[in-house]
Amino acid sequence: MTTRENDLDVVAPDEVGTEEQIPQKVYDITGHTKHPLSSLLINPNVFTFEEKAQQEKVLVVARSHWFTNVGWMLTAGLMFLAPNFLRLIPFSSDISIRYKILGGLLWFLVTFAFIFEKFLSWYFDVIVITDKRVIDIDFDNLLSKKFAQADILMIQDLTFKVTGFAQTMFNFGDVFVQTAAEVPQLTLERVPQPQKIIRVLQMLKEELGGKNAK
Repeated sequence: MTTRENDLDVVAPDEVGTEEQIPQKVYDITGHTKHPLSSLLINPNVFTFEEKAQQEKVLVVARSHWFTNVGWMLTAGLMFLAPNFLRLIPFSSDISIRYKILGGLLWFLVTFAFIFEKFLSWYFDVIVITDKRVIDIDFDNLLSKKFAQADILMIQDLTFKVTGFAQTMFNFGDVFVQTAAEVPQLTLERVPQPQKIIRVLQMLKEELGGKNAK
């Protein structure tokens, strides 16, 4: 039987305060996801980021939907297959085995670098929703990172857009967060289940607004 101590998904609302109830309310809206490579992580226990405050709790981490990776994955597959077509190039038989091996190794290094950069961009380019704010972290490459945030209580309007066959079929799209903060709008691009992301933000604003009104 699973004990309360190691059951990370169970919260007893009648035994905890409002702050402790919020993670369960997020679960009620989105469901549970635990896989570290998921496009939508709910109440992750190991995720953190450099700008996180000490008492701040991460509730949702959203990456671009996995379907957005299909394009570069197909490109990577073609790059792996490209050396097999070398024999179709005129005069390729005149190239020495040594140079063919050297060129092949160089090509595969370029291919792996391409895959590595695309994966890191997808994995670390995230939207983070905490119990205090919504954060957009854009990881363009190993040397470039952009950070934008807005307090939950500064949110003024929430809308989303789902366009095209792929977004409709796989349920992902863009969420637009209008704020009264220094950054007037945050655009959460190609996130899974945009309707639920909006419901989570609405719930947090109501919870925090009610807490501050007391």
